[in-house]
Amino acid sequence: MQVCVIGTGYVGLVAGAAFADFGNTVHCVDIDEKKIQMLWKGEIPIYEPGLDVMVARNVEKKRLIFSTNLSEAVKNVQVVFLAVGTPQGDDGNADLSALKAAAEVVAKNINGFTVIVDKSTVPVGTADIIQDIFNRNTEHEAVVVSNPEFLKEGDAINDFMRPERVVIGTHDERARSVMHELYQPFVRSRERIIDMDTRSAELTKYASNAFLATRISFMNNVARLCEIVGADVELVRKGMGSDSRIGPKFLYAGTGYGGSCFPKDISALLYLSHQVDQFLDVVEATSSSNERQKRILVEKMERRLGDLKGKVVAVLGLAFKPNTDDIREAPAKVIVELLEQKGAIVRAYDPVAMDNFKASFPATANRTYFDNLYDTVEGADATCLVTEWHEFQRPDFARIRKAMRGNSLFDGRNVWNTQEIRANGFYYEGIGRPVIRPE
Repeated sequence: MQVCVIGTGYVGLVAGAAFADFGNTVHCVDIDEKKIQMLWKGEIPIYEPGLDVMVARNVEKKRLIFSTNLSEAVKNVQVVFLAVGTPQGDDGNADLSALKAAAEVVAKNINGFTVIVDKSTVPVGTADIIQDIFNRNTEHEAVVVSNPEFLKEGDAINDFMRPERVVIGTHDERARSVMHELYQPFVRSRERIIDMDTRSAELTKYASNAFLATRISFMNNVARLCEIVGADVELVRKGMGSDSRIGPKFLYAGTGYGGSCFPKDISALLYLSHQVDQFLDVVEATSSSNERQKRILVEKMERRLGDLKGKVVAVLGLAFKPNTDDIREAPAKVIVELLEQKGAIVRAYDPVAMDNFKASFPATANRTYFDNLYDTVEGADATCLVTEWHEFQRPDFARIRKAMRGNSLFDGRNVWNTQEIRANGFYYEGIGRPVIRPE
């Protein structure tokens, strides 16, 4: 099948490479000429494990083609995926300007029946808006389909190649048939294609992310209660997760969620609810609770160390989650800003996201970046774990204790071995866990 994917970010590039891997010819288009040049050289502009190998393989087989020429790329293709950014606007809703602009160019250049797929996360009713653009700008038949993505950054290849479900929103049988044919290789082991109308498909994406975010905020609320009553949230989590009605996923207490999806999608969902005068009190609480949670490590440090002015704090992990270089809405951004507002000296390290973080927070006299964990903790009064990269989870605590000036550890992801911490004379606080004090 001939496919065009517009946008070479996390969604577009992964989708394009995956479709090409199953033998389709895929034209990936982006307005960023520098990014397209990088891709032709085999340089991946985002960090996503396994993506570089898949892209290289399909470029070599001439199944994956990169271009900035959208008007040519959409000619003679059967399916066009719109995977451009829909960032949060000033009003909280998704900004559809790039999506509309791309749709108009496509509409003016298709030369036959074409399935137009909204792959970007978009508000309810967007498919109707895009369909109207095509109705006004082309004589050829075009059907807009909603096909939301459900990819986790850091595991996007696996999610796309082995999807738990593929949601296809359309009432047009011809478009549905094309989409089923395109996705059939990905769901051969069992049928996981769910057909529905466009508005239900659009809302499915927002509702899914809002529910997952709610689980996270709920567990962070439980963790706060655990600290007061003397319970351990890790044991509570295991007890809850063993119930098949609840399950173990997204029950981890921490420093709050971030990234490009949950915060933006919840904001857009709340915008929609306000527009139709339907107050979503649970989702409102999820958002406000998460913003509060991002401050919790700094609050813990203040209770332990007092005035943070002049204190040296080592921050481990800057990406919003492991296995990505994405720092959008990352808790580390809030933590670093708060620490510096309070006069602390920040030493920071992340295995992958450091360059992206430096772009927003350049090095200064009171903000320094390092290339490994042990240099980062040198002379620190406190060390806080913000992102649970593998290399942070089982470090040499004896070496850390010797390098630090103080002995305070703040585990924002509850992954450190408390027995080793106790044996090395640290003061330790996790999230919703009993405090360990040096003997």
